[in-house]
Amino acid sequence: MNRTPLHDIGSLALLAALLLSLPLVAGFFGTLHPALDSLAHFRMHLAVLMVIAGLVLLARRFWLNGIVTVAFGVAALATVNSFMPILGPGRVHASLQPDETEQPVYKLLQINLRYNNPEPNKVLSLIGRIRPDVVTLDEVSEMWADKLALLSSAYPHSIQCPYPNGVFGVAILSTRPFVEGREGRCHERGSFAVAPVDFGGRAVDVAALHLGWPWPFHQAGQIETLADPLGGLGATALLAGDFNATPWSAAVARVAKLGGLTLVPSAGPTWQWHGLPEFLRFSGLPIDHVLHKGNVIAISAHTLGEVGSDHLPVLVEFALKAAAFEPQEEGETSLAELEHDRYR
Repeated sequence: MNRTPLHDIGSLALLAALLLSLPLVAGFFGTLHPALDSLAHFRMHLAVLMVIAGLVLLARRFWLNGIVTVAFGVAALATVNSFMPILGPGRVHASLQPDETEQPVYKLLQINLRYNNPEPNKVLSLIGRIRPDVVTLDEVSEMWADKLALLSSAYPHSIQCPYPNGVFGVAILSTRPFVEGREGRCHERGSFAVAPVDFGGRAVDVAALHLGWPWPFHQAGQIETLADPLGGLGATALLAGDFNATPWSAAVARVAKLGGLTLVPSAGPTWQWHGLPEFLRFSGLPIDHVLHKGNVIAISAHTLGEVGSDHLPVLVEFALKAAAFEPQEEGETSLAELEHDRYR
């Protein structure tokens, strides 16, 4: 019996589904080895291709194979959706509670500047227009020194951590003063910065992080090197940066665990190869993240327009809990603890 062209198309779709399933399944075991975690970063893309292959199988009347393939692809997409809503607007609302709406709302802007950004004035213009309270920056190369100096009057409190190669440093800019008696600090060759920012008498450790590329590069080792600095973050903290890892990856989960942090839901793809047109941004990777802990209430997160970088800026709005009392010296009891004891 001769095979028809339609049957051949169905057979090719079945082969494609089988091949796609291998890296898709392997990515769910990223905690076992960084190589598997590297595959996890493309889970969304592989899952979409699986669904397409399944639809082709259904169109060619490979009913059982088509149903299984589509179901598998949709199930994989569901695991992505829990970290990053795939459908809907780019703005992600997080955990604001009705009784906390009267608290002051602050803004954190996260930008991977791109070390050789051809349009640096776009970055300066965005910061001037948005006027965030704090800005975390990655790929702060030597070319950015003079540019960031132009912001010194608006952001008089800052820390810059240069990287040995002069390209991949990080920085934190703040309109608000650092906590009296404390200074910012740099770690891991300038890839991690921490600044103790004073928000109206309440201390928040604001951190900027730039992780290297995943396996076969040194990302996993870098995360372990940062275990102590991450664990040393204050009781209330915000961590933002370019993780070079998707929100559902083992790498991001490891950073969150080391710092006792909670991930703000991703606002969507933030990185796209600069050689592709802007309208394909949706096919990029969500690798710029913000995490928080303690008295920080994450309200919303969304991406902003391109600023000459291959990364989109991420703007996060947050508040601090009304009863945001800083940890006391050993032996002292805070008002929050007294209230807790009263109603326990």
